[in-house]
Amino acid sequence: MRMQEIAFGTTDWCSVEKTEHAGASGVAHWRTRQFGGIRVRMVEYSPGYLADHWCSKGHILLVLEGELQTELADGRTFTLTAGMSYQVADGAEPHRSSTLRGARLFIVD
Repeated sequence: MRMQEIAFGTTDWCSVEKTEHAGASGVAHWRTRQFGGIRVRMVEYSPGYLADHWCSKGHILLVLEGELQTELADGRTFTLTAGMSYQVADGAEPHRSSTLRGARLFIVD
């Protein structure tokens, strides 16, 4: 990821419009900003959320609230709680997210 031609700015995430994305179960609400080729999101997963796909996109993800389970296609699973993060490169390891109790995330990809 190369960050170029991005002027200094601030984001009031409460003022960024929410979009809704259904999972295999539950729902995700995204607030998204785009800075050139870099997407930055504040994401809220409802309790019982399970992603409806395996993702191969790279991310840097920080759990702000709640608990997130991340499953890799090879069967490994990771539980992240508030203050924990993960990073994965584009095309490196397919992964999908779920949460029993809900989670709020900050994601850069």
